[in-house]
Amino acid sequence: MPLAVSLGDPAGIGPELIAAAWRMRQAERLPPFFVVGGADILVAAAASGGHDLPIMRVSGTDGAAAAFADALPVLELPDAASPAYTPGHPTREGAALALSSLTLATRMALSDAASGLVTGPIAKSLLAEVGFDFPGQTEFLAAACDVEAEDAVMMLAGPQLRTVPLTVHCALADVPGRLTAELICRRARITAAALQRDFGIDRPRLAVAGLNPHAGEDGKFGDEEARIIAPAIASLRAEGLEVTGPHPADALFTARARPTYDAALCMYHDQALIPLKTLDFDSGVNVTLGLPMIRTSPDHGTAFDIAGKGVADPGAMIAAIRMAGEMAARRMPAHR
Repeated sequence: MPLAVSLGDPAGIGPELIAAAWRMRQAERLPPFFVVGGADILVAAAASGGHDLPIMRVSGTDGAAAAFADALPVLELPDAASPAYTPGHPTREGAALALSSLTLATRMALSDAASGLVTGPIAKSLLAEVGFDFPGQTEFLAAACDVEAEDAVMMLAGPQLRTVPLTVHCALADVPGRLTAELICRRARITAAALQRDFGIDRPRLAVAGLNPHAGEDGKFGDEEARIIAPAIASLRAEGLEVTGPHPADALFTARARPTYDAALCMYHDQALIPLKTLDFDSGVNVTLGLPMIRTSPDHGTAFDIAGKGVADPGAMIAAIRMAGEMAARRMPAHR
């Protein structure tokens, strides 16, 4: 069963990266995938980089799997208008197409019509104008899957590091008030289970970062470590999970520390994303854990400033497609 790929904002770099991933499918040994909507835009995006792109318009996943070797399969959206390709200049029509693509691709992955979902980057502000009422795609997917928002866990994964932000899209000033032992425990359990099922790690090792400088330094710089984080770690250890911390965040991502854990649980967005993007910017993948389906995405945005110029690196898109395929393979009955 092929993967479903949502187009993302058609004015961003998503379409050209999808086209590049298909061109490199053999060299990168990518699993079969199809794109939901935007056939003309994909062809134009490839042409902007000086490449021809053979397209096969398909009506279902059987046709997509058969076509993949010779052409990029595209499942047409019957009710979505296809706007002109305007790289770097997003429009409401383009946002509507992105939302339609995401909605149908999600439905196909959730119904097992596709083996997983890879989402192209979107522009949230424009999507809000066409009815997208979520902070991001992760929250949209949680609602579509009827999963509590707290249980849809964002993990950023690259060749050198995996990180999980425990709080995500909120102001830094709000982070201490949102941290609870229950939140840490819930997301640690989901992370450990996903590392076992989808990444083949029999006994996952989780490292938990502190919130404050020097992990609070015995209360001198804050008491969240002693009051919230350490009790959560003790509870998780009592359940049999291999969890360490709270660790000072300024030392947790060094070359010496990284081999000692399989994923780092971080207290806020930038604490998790800065080290991941520093180490693995062109190969970082955003994985949503805790859903009944597989979802990955390249860990970057629409990059409107370079869209259509032929300079965007497809590495993260390729990594997202490859990782989704590997996760799907591990979920197959023969692999269990």
